[in-house]
Amino acid sequence: MVPLSVLDLAPVAPGSSPREAITDSVTLARRCDTLGYERYWVAEHHSMPSIATSAPEVLVAHVAAVTRRIRVGTGGIMLPNHNPLRLVEIFRTLEVLYPGRIDLGVGRAPGTDPVTASALQRGGGNDPNERLTELLAFDRSAFPDQHPFHKIIPMPSDVSLPPIWMLGSTMAGAAIAASLGLRYAFAGHFAMQNANAALTLYRDGFRPSHGLATPQAILAVTVVCGEDDAHAEQLTVPLKLAIVRSRTGQRAPLASVEEALAYQFTPDEERIADEFLHGAIIGGADKVRVGLEQLVADTAADELMIAAFLPDRKARLQSYERIAHVAGLQQA
Repeated sequence: MVPLSVLDLAPVAPGSSPREAITDSVTLARRCDTLGYERYWVAEHHSMPSIATSAPEVLVAHVAAVTRRIRVGTGGIMLPNHNPLRLVEIFRTLEVLYPGRIDLGVGRAPGTDPVTASALQRGGGNDPNERLTELLAFDRSAFPDQHPFHKIIPMPSDVSLPPIWMLGSTMAGAAIAASLGLRYAFAGHFAMQNANAALTLYRDGFRPSHGLATPQAILAVTVVCGEDDAHAEQLTVPLKLAIVRSRTGQRAPLASVEEALAYQFTPDEERIADEFLHGAIIGGADKVRVGLEQLVADTAADELMIAAFLPDRKARLQSYERIAHVAGLQQA
């Protein structure tokens, strides 16, 4: 089995609060540190009542402080919302504090709705590709002599950024990562239909760069491991309902398993959920083991990143524990 990692969105459980969701994520990270997962990444979303990860760089700093060995990073920092110079300063500082344990995953989407994005991105100049180019130029001191930023020295100046991962769910993201010689993480947890094509494009088009001689790819995938197949399917129904509500413009807290099981999905809603969950691995231990092995064989991913967006904090933690067991991860 390739290394396994964790993608967390700090889901707000029914009857809980965003404050508790953040503390639950810290608990999950500490447990995954002992279970043998390779890395723990925090997503960035804004103005979503069911997701509490609006400040991933802050959560990364805290999680790194309370864990011992697991790599901690962003999955990802959404470039349209952030100033490139500040990102270099923040993540260089994190690299100083936790050397060799920080990842900088960056994405090109805003991670929110258009109105919230406009509130986040005041000041113009929000093209994500330009921001990525600028971030790399600041880190590598690569601005031309005539550029107005040429003499700016991002501090701390005696450390480079941690590894940069380009996040994506389309061919465009794969092409950018390949052309710049960056590490690549594909969002198969909601776009598995495009995974093989994107990973192939990335590998075939990869150009060696400063610090990375060969392509390196992570594939994110939704995995829910229950006591048995039926239990796993039950645990996943709140996610199914959350996707339907999100895709149809309904802002609502996450439903409990009981509420979600009582919901009557229309045929159109079933199609929405099935499209999102295409490629998800949902079942008991045996089904999950076979599913993970087959996914690696089919995609040649260097690493799998497990997303388990379950509202029940206990069920989410237990799912990651079962996955670690079936994958044979070495507990620390």
